Amino acid sequence: MRRGAILNNRYIGALLLAPFIIFIFLGGYFLKYGILALSLLGLYEFYKVVKTKDIHPLNIFSYTLCIIYYFFLNTDYSMTFVIPIIFIFVFVSFCIPIINTNYNFIDIAITILGFLYVPVMFSFIPSVEASKGGKYLVWFIFISAWLCDIFAYYFGKYLGNKKLCPKVSPKKTIVGSLGGILGSTLGCTLLGIYSNSQSLSIPIYNYILIGLLCGVFCQFGDLFASSIKRYVGVKDYSHLIPGHGGILDRFDSILFAGTVVYYYITFILVI
Repeated sequence: MRRGAILNNRYIGALLLAPFIIFIFLGGYFLKYGILALSLLGLYEFYKVVKTKDIHPLNIFSYTLCIIYYFFLNTDYSMTFVIPIIFIFVFVSFCIPIINTNYNFIDIAITILGFLYVPVMFSFIPSVEASKGGKYLVWFIFISAWLCDIFAYYFGKYLGNKKLCPKVSPKKTIVGSLGGILGSTLGCTLLGIYSNSQSLSIPIYNYILIGLLCGVFCQFGDLFASSIKRYVGVKDYSHLIPGHGGILDRFDSILFAGTVVYYYITFILVI
């Protein structure tokens, strides 16, 4: 019964996540503000768990800046306001411990880390979608992360034995990690072939490289999230999604994949 209940919860959680797929297909403002909602929820989860270590981030300040940041993201004013917004946020944060001594530099550092880790890294998803050929390229973020997780799980379960990072995530194995890289590379290559058959004309080796890079860094994303949870002593960031944990539990790999894809297409493909 207990195993059945867990499986049922995972199915329910998957159904709750399913509408997000629609936002990816719709793109544009739907995806942008869908990601904003996820960013706010992710920020809430991050700041909530760090409070268990007597850290007091500037929640409201960060939530407000998150909304302003997304308002200007991918608009005609993006280059004019987005970078200054982040800099002003950091600059003003440095002044807070002087104005209010109830906060210290650790509180400020974690506030800034949370903003960069969640809203900024999430924002690479709508930024990729807004690029030339973005309706295809945005799927590389999700396909790489999903297949990396799936292949890593099954390779590790049936073939793995030697642990990858036992102090951070005891269940992950070296074979599982290699399987994750394989899954990401295979998925991105096949998706790339399909995308080229539709409208893109990017050399195939770029898709292979994107898959390899995402396969590596998706796992760093997973392990980074695990290291935070291990430090603060929680199993999941929240129980928002039954059987899956919280937003950051489900999107930890995707955050890193989005960063990889965005910077690859921006500085290597120059799209």
